[in-house]
Amino acid sequence: MQRSIPCMIIRGGTSKGLYLLDADLPPAGEERDKVLLRLMGSPDLRQIDGLGGAQSVTSKAAILAPSNREGVDVDFTFAQVSIDMPLVSYVGNCGNISVGAGPYAIECGLVKADSPVTRVRIFNTNTKKIIEEEIQTPDGYVDYSGDFKIPGVPGKAAPVKVVIQDPAGSVCGSLLPTGNVVDRLDVADFGSIDASLVDAANPLMFIFAKDVGLNGKENPNDICAMPGMLELLEKIRGEGARKLKFIENSGDSPTKSPTVPKLTLIAPPSDYVCTTGETIKSDEVDILGRMMTMQQPHHTYALTGALCTAAAAAINGTLVQKICRPDADLNRLRIGHPGGVSEAGVDFETIPKRSGNNTEGIHLVSAYSYRTARLLMKGTAFF
Repeated sequence: MQRSIPCMIIRGGTSKGLYLLDADLPPAGEERDKVLLRLMGSPDLRQIDGLGGAQSVTSKAAILAPSNREGVDVDFTFAQVSIDMPLVSYVGNCGNISVGAGPYAIECGLVKADSPVTRVRIFNTNTKKIIEEEIQTPDGYVDYSGDFKIPGVPGKAAPVKVVIQDPAGSVCGSLLPTGNVVDRLDVADFGSIDASLVDAANPLMFIFAKDVGLNGKENPNDICAMPGMLELLEKIRGEGARKLKFIENSGDSPTKSPTVPKLTLIAPPSDYVCTTGETIKSDEVDILGRMMTMQQPHHTYALTGALCTAAAAAINGTLVQKICRPDADLNRLRIGHPGGVSEAGVDFETIPKRSGNNTEGIHLVSAYSYRTARLLMKGTAFF
């Protein structure tokens, strides 16, 4: 006999997911994971028997509950539901799905709307970080309409300001988890490669695109069409996951650490053609970035990835800082990706270097960006 559960489907940024109340689900654990897999229709590459969209960016869930933490409105847990494996990962957060958490909290009555703007304070249980969102709520209702446009999403909508407080060490505990701005990794059957491992909003692993034979201007289909490229990139990411102690053996990364670190290929500013056919000029961007997500190329650029990239650009000596436009404004770093150009900013304080300590040189106060969200469906899902 089928069971049912209230839910909403919300597009947050360039992702789409199921938004659920914690109280409507089984307690965290195996039974909850079974429900999420069944709701999405996983494991199945088409997710034909569920609500998933057969892409990692549409196979996500947000679970919310009232918060008893001082100064916080709601607790939010992000779940990445694998498409082809019976696996639900709670490691790290999705910034785009976070964007929908504020509107959902208002829609389901967890937060009372103010007019014209409602500020929602969210505690992300995955990263233990506070997220502050500003939601447009004229007349006390969420207004999704507006004139703000983000790459990768057709049309325009109301802006949602997203600020992550103290974003460093979201998963690993520190901004530079290895203590180095650059690590030299040995990859089997490939050789050595430089990587910057940075944890701000989410752990990212940055490598130069040129070091794997790319120019940083490729679109997802280009990368997928290159024989052996996806396998190589996952081997490299696996070494990063091992370095960060997520796994003991680098070959286990697809199953034991599929979501972190996010591998990101970077290149200096250059003209390129994005997936919409639009030509992006080199003077419109400060850096080129191509992210991987769940072992596939990201069609745009993850919000947490953009925040981490801005943070990495502020750290002297990282690969990002070395390749980024020298005069880049870190309040609005412009990242050129397959879908267009995204902006992110960081507010940070410089820490004087002193011999004998391991300070990273900066203290991240916050990281921020703007996205949009839209409520697509509210009703009952069956599983």
